[in-house]
Amino acid sequence: MKLFKSFLIIFLINFLIINWPAVSWVFNYRVISGFFSEFSSGIKSKFFSRGDDKINNFEFSIRGDSLEIPKIEISVPLILVGNNEKEIYQSLDRGVVLFPNSVLPGKQGETLILGHSAPPAWPKIKYDWVFSQLDKLEKGDEIYLHFDHQKYSFLVTQKVFLDKGEEIPSFTDSKNVLVLISCWPPGKDLKRIAIVAPTFNEKWVKK
Repeated sequence: MKLFKSFLIIFLINFLIINWPAVSWVFNYRVISGFFSEFSSGIKSKFFSRGDDKINNFEFSIRGDSLEIPKIEISVPLILVGNNEKEIYQSLDRGVVLFPNSVLPGKQGETLILGHSAPPAWPKIKYDWVFSQLDKLEKGDEIYLHFDHQKYSFLVTQKVFLDKGEEIPSFTDSKNVLVLISCWPPGKDLKRIAIVAPTFNEKWVKK
């Protein structure tokens, strides 16, 4: 019996080490609390509460911080950085970057996300290509942000082209708005493209 217990303990330890990336969420208290919250309610989380008209524009997510754009088949890590130009540029090799001083997802204001773009057939070694197809997004397309184990949903309402050095206009109306920004055209630093997407359940979003 003692030999069996020792074998079982060794097996479990090895299993956790080998599969840690897949099971580590079990030991995250935010994830566990989210599971129990959904289980106790007995229903899937909604984007907003109809009863008291309070906005609740997120649902539980098991995924790490990331950006997801189904239409152009993008699923990329979301990187948070300090207010350092060199750090921002280096971080773009590892995903898309939440621009310093912009608001966090779900907060009032604009959530600005930067990403590289590249010419067609550019090798997908890093994330130089990730925003190359932003121009294909149209009004009504969905975008998702997974942040701190919460999933935020947005709908595209605008596609704006800006001159290099032109100040980014304010797109928010006292609500949370996602703005994706990249160089345009892909692979060249001539202009900027900005995709504007308010939270999914905002009453002023028109498809």
